[in-house]
Amino acid sequence: MTALRDPNKIIRMNKYLVGAAILFATLAMPGFAQKDKDEGPTSWLYFTVIKDDNGKPVRNAAVILHPVNEKGKQQRGGLELKTSPEGKCDLDGVPYGALRVQVLAHGFQTYGEDFEVEKPRTEITIKLKRPQGQFSVYDDRPNDANAAPKQDAAPSDQKDKKPN
Repeated sequence: MTALRDPNKIIRMNKYLVGAAILFATLAMPGFAQKDKDEGPTSWLYFTVIKDDNGKPVRNAAVILHPVNEKGKQQRGGLELKTSPEGKCDLDGVPYGALRVQVLAHGFQTYGEDFEVEKPRTEITIKLKRPQGQFSVYDDRPNDANAAPKQDAAPSDQKDKKPN
């Protein structure tokens, strides 16, 4: 009968019970949350970036790594490494699986290839090429591949004219 006489005690007890339930739920949530999948074995990657024409190292080249999913699509995230003056860089802790590697360096063509990381130590040598001449369907090309291109002469009426 005392509970009927003092309704404030019942309300106060309910507040404590609700607060305790919220506190318990908050503390228990991390235990029920989805855990990250185990990364499994990892590899130590060693990159060497050299010039294709003479084999000399390429310094300060950007080596960009992107994880690739099972469907061959590039995933979010990635990492950028820079090569040393000897053209080398390395990274430890790369999980096994597909990895997309891009290499960018000033004065060279962009390199890109997918690699399968499946050993504890993986060495990758990348040969960068110099840019090639561009091909255009609008250029005059001689029939002989070794002949020099023709020089167009200015029309005679435009030789004496000055630009406006």
